[in-house]
Amino acid sequence: MERSLELSTREVWVRKLVYPAHTLPTAVAPALVAAAVAWRREVFDPGAAVIALLAGWLIQLGGVLVDNFENLVTEPDDREHPELVHALETGQLTLAGLRAAIYACYASALIAGAYLLDIAGLGVLLIGTASLAASWAYSAGPFPFGRHGLADPLFFVFFGIVSVGGIYYVQAAPALGATLSSGIVPEALPLSVLLLGIPVGALITNILVIDDIRDREFDVVKGKRTIAVRYGPQWSRREFMALLAVAYASLPVFWIALGFGAWVLLPLLSVGYAASLARDVATKSTYEALLPTTPKAGRLLLAYCALLATGLLL
Repeated sequence: MERSLELSTREVWVRKLVYPAHTLPTAVAPALVAAAVAWRREVFDPGAAVIALLAGWLIQLGGVLVDNFENLVTEPDDREHPELVHALETGQLTLAGLRAAIYACYASALIAGAYLLDIAGLGVLLIGTASLAASWAYSAGPFPFGRHGLADPLFFVFFGIVSVGGIYYVQAAPALGATLSSGIVPEALPLSVLLLGIPVGALITNILVIDDIRDREFDVVKGKRTIAVRYGPQWSRREFMALLAVAYASLPVFWIALGFGAWVLLPLLSVGYAASLARDVATKSTYEALLPTTPKAGRLLLAYCALLATGLLL
């Protein structure tokens, strides 16, 4: 099916750059889990949670824009994103405008981070600096992780463990008396909270895995060595299934070993939808057939995390 290149400027920015069906679920999902466990531990701070969510989304969005900027610079005839190439040719989109949007995202994230630093102390500086560096290094710099098949662990750690832990930290640290001069408060980042980030990271990484399978032919031409390129799509499909298994196998561990209670098993209600997504990933191979699976994986992520957050509250 031929893709229409004629998009409005708003469609170019929203559908092809901001991509809310992708970026919003991956920002909101860890925030739901972090807020729920903060409520459970009586350190919930809605203001800090929302600002941390906003900062995380802006850092993620900055990374998405950097990826598109680098792609347009290095692949001016990119067949994967013809709409963006066309928008660049017609003047709807400019590299200067895209660069300005990147700066705006990171600057706004820093402003939000300054507030969090003031209320939660130096731990925020460590978390924020690492997250900004990871966002940029995914596509840019002397060794872009995404081009060398190292994006998967980056996504797992930062979108899962760091996101859940960081959003919890900015709520718990002030409650434990953190100030800008008090340094890092280890008690505000218990191991159980970090472990809750594991299934979140697994499901978010699976969105990347789907994208890598879908985009494999384009990535080969671009010289990107994603896991799907280096080892083949079947390897990536096995990775997808393994990460899905990790997400659901974590639940009884949370119940039995971490003492969260049987309600933490609520995400099992999403198993049917997960099985449907797994079937799509296992049986579909063309770019067009796999396109709907990315937002479907985003919906699974949100459903799982909403159910997990509910279970933590009960």
